[in-house]
Amino acid sequence: MSVISQGFQGRGRRDDRLPPGQYETHDFPVLSAGPTPYISVDEWEFTIDAEDGARHTWSWQDLMALPKSTPHVDIHCVTRWSKFDTDWAGISLDVLLEDVESAAEYALVTSYGGYTTNLPLEDLIDGKAWIAYAFDGRPLTPEHGGPARLLVPHLYFWKSAKWVRGIRLLDQDEPGFWETAGYHNYGDPWREQRYWGD
Repeated sequence: MSVISQGFQGRGRRDDRLPPGQYETHDFPVLSAGPTPYISVDEWEFTIDAEDGARHTWSWQDLMALPKSTPHVDIHCVTRWSKFDTDWAGISLDVLLEDVESAAEYALVTSYGGYTTNLPLEDLIDGKAWIAYAFDGRPLTPEHGGPARLLVPHLYFWKSAKWVRGIRLLDQDEPGFWETAGYHNYGDPWREQRYWGD
């Protein structure tokens, strides 16, 4: 008697893209901890503050003049949904950090509305992170973090801070909003790093 059915196909490629404990969604759920800030592109500004106090600032017009990237990535939320094949437009952090002199190892991302999240600086460079301003060919809506959000697709999506305002480069790690509330300090979906202790 055959133990394996003739119809058995094994795990498909799509399953291999799904981190443990996640399910695929075709929607784009909206999750926020507080009210949605509405920021005009005329008022929007992005800053990178180096650990020595040097400040680098971009207006919306400055940002739009930089070389853009179009990342095609899967995203994974700590609430267990994953969305495959998302299309974005934005500016690579490599471009923004190009002229910033720093020996920092950590970054604290700040947002309009007061939200913060922390990351090792190495997770923002080498083509791993963007300041995204468009999703699926359209300007990013405020509900999804527009006019611009951080996009760090290899980590849980709370690390991709909405309504991004700036980055402080730090010599020592400084946990952000969700991290101080019990979420994991790093947030690797493949290691199921949802909460402290995971």
